[in-house]
Amino acid sequence: MPRAKSVVPGKARKKKILDASKGAFHGRRKLLRSAKENVLRGLQYAYRDRRQRKRHMRSLWILRINAASRHFGMSYNRLIQGLRLANIEIDRKILSDLAVNDLAGFGGIVESARKHLEMPAAPAARKE
Repeated sequence: MPRAKSVVPGKARKKKILDASKGAFHGRRKLLRSAKENVLRGLQYAYRDRRQRKRHMRSLWILRINAASRHFGMSYNRLIQGLRLANIEIDRKILSDLAVNDLAGFGGIVESARKHLEMPAAPAARKE
């Protein structure tokens, strides 16, 4: 029986690493050991950042809600407190979308939160 060499699978493994490191500079793209380190580090960053993206999106939604609620004379934390008291269950993603795309609808939500907080009515909304 002839001796089996692992040339084809070995070449395929190397090619897989080198293809994955495409776009890197200098030896990180061409040399196998450097390319392997580069690819592994990139996979670690990708794993970590898939989780961080969720955090970043939530903080972005909160920023948008805060800006829009201050437009109607209420802070973010008072708005969330008023929504809880009013039993309005809208998550931050939807609130943020309303704040960006439908300011009048968001204003209605702010007013219903204000009623349950027993706050005085805010002055007329600022014109931009």
